[in-house]
Amino acid sequence: MKSLYSQTAFDCSKLITNSYSTSFSLGIKTLNKKYHEPIYAIYGFVRYADEIVDTFHDHDKKALLNQFKNDTYKSIEEGISLNPVLHSFQEVVNEYKIDHHLIEAFLISMEMDLFKKDYSDPEYKKYIYGSAEVVGLMCLKVFCEGDEEYYQSLLAPARSLGSAFQKVNFLRDIKSDYDERGRVYFPGVDFSNFTEQDKQKIEEDISIDFQNSLTGIRKLPKGVRSGVYLAYIYYTVLFKKITRLSPERIKTKRIRIPNFRKLLLLVRSYLFHKLDLVN
Repeated sequence: MKSLYSQTAFDCSKLITNSYSTSFSLGIKTLNKKYHEPIYAIYGFVRYADEIVDTFHDHDKKALLNQFKNDTYKSIEEGISLNPVLHSFQEVVNEYKIDHHLIEAFLISMEMDLFKKDYSDPEYKKYIYGSAEVVGLMCLKVFCEGDEEYYQSLLAPARSLGSAFQKVNFLRDIKSDYDERGRVYFPGVDFSNFTEQDKQKIEEDISIDFQNSLTGIRKLPKGVRSGVYLAYIYYTVLFKKITRLSPERIKTKRIRIPNFRKLLLLVRSYLFHKLDLVN
């Protein structure tokens, strides 16, 4: 049984998840209950790191991120933190033996957001790995529950899924990333001259990632599969919506899936899981 302190720390991570992401919260609810708290803890950690680099404009972001990084490793080493987000995260890292290089890759990507405004192809791949793929791999560590052979068998499709999600996010948020932060993540893309050819090339790349990820989803434990499949369905629906729009359209407005549609997708993914139709 968790101590009261640990339980309240996990409750804080759950609150953060529910406050920041409707879609992610819905996905977690479809997982077996034993996975809820660990995934909330991982999301709370990555959400707060991202918050530092994206919104704390009146503060020294670099100093805050360095402090967050140092406090993260200290909490993992000592097995405790007075920061509830880090306390719940370190419990998950230590219990599920999450590789520290995954955490380091994530934090490096957050550091890149402090100074990078455009990306070469190697930098783009490095950023996607650290900002998205490793987050999926942290979750996969939880899902595999210490079975390293099982984890390795799912590692490649899990990376593809995280990559697809992040690239869809980049397309969806291309306007806000440029207007609010001056960033363009896609290599060789000029926001002021974002063409249909640019968009199609990105979409082809995302389609390949989605195709490569589905084999891994099919092999996930049943207590996990429906939640991950929901995320897959949500992002493929969002992606298809984006593919139907012109470059000018996505440069002027963020594309969303209405909440009622998200609920329908939740029901659909749950039924597919129950009927074993994930394919």
